[in-house]
Amino acid sequence: MDDTAQYDTVIIGGGPAGLTAAQTLTRYRHRTLVIEAPSPPRNAASRGVHGLIGLEGATPDELRTRAWEELGRYGLAQRLDATVREITPLSGDGFTVGVDDGTTVWARNVILATGVIDQHPDGVEGFAACWGRTVIHCPFCVGEENADRTWALVSDEPLYLGMAATAFRAWTGDAVAIAPPSLPGADELRRSLRERGSDLVQGEITRLHHTDGDLHAVELADGTLLERQTLLWPRPQRQVPLVEHLAREYGLALDDGYVTVDEGRQTSVPGLYAAGDLTGRTWEQGVVPAVTAGAAAADAIHFARLA
Repeated sequence: MDDTAQYDTVIIGGGPAGLTAAQTLTRYRHRTLVIEAPSPPRNAASRGVHGLIGLEGATPDELRTRAWEELGRYGLAQRLDATVREITPLSGDGFTVGVDDGTTVWARNVILATGVIDQHPDGVEGFAACWGRTVIHCPFCVGEENADRTWALVSDEPLYLGMAATAFRAWTGDAVAIAPPSLPGADELRRSLRERGSDLVQGEITRLHHTDGDLHAVELADGTLLERQTLLWPRPQRQVPLVEHLAREYGLALDDGYVTVDEGRQTSVPGLYAAGDLTGRTWEQGVVPAVTAGAAAADAIHFARLA
């Protein structure tokens, strides 16, 4: 790639948000570059996306392949498999974007569509194999794929654990709560759950027994085995290093760790936009909100250009 290349917009991330933004901008006839890290994407463990009409159950790879086939019809979007090391706002106009092979390009606007990093628990054998399949963070995303199984909700928040008895009955008639031994108010919570046909189990999870990611039991530190087939276990999240760098060096505004954007998805840095999971907490994340945000960012960029 020409190291002096210039683009209307550079998009960092080739997931649903980034690719939707690329397609929308391409149809507005903007010259666009999508830079996607060669490492496996966050949704690589997903068996399929849900909620997109006409694409129900498509795997992330199928979604990306189809998106690039569609983008190829227009000839205005390029793809670069690389890791972005630096985004520098210029005092005059636009940004320079540098990648790990030393290439630098200029763009009038940049869209961050990097997603976030889910922080896995330390020392839990089998977690990675089950993550995204039978250990899930969002019942609305893959609850249907885990329907009619035995569930457990894992958390250290009493109010959240109290949902185990009733909140997930659309998918399961057998859900319990798992909490650490030090949970405040555990006895009262246990009584409440039992009155509603559920229960509270306390202990530190050390191992997930599974077959190729299909969970069948949870092992606690004291040796207790709890037969469960699905864990709803929301994990803490953090931004990718690039976004953390932008926050430190250029004052990119974050709210509780997530990138702050306006209605047009523009961040606190003029000309820098963000779309997808990096802007929303767990319950706001998903493929449909990501697609919506990607289109909104592209629209805002185009109409700002017309102003």
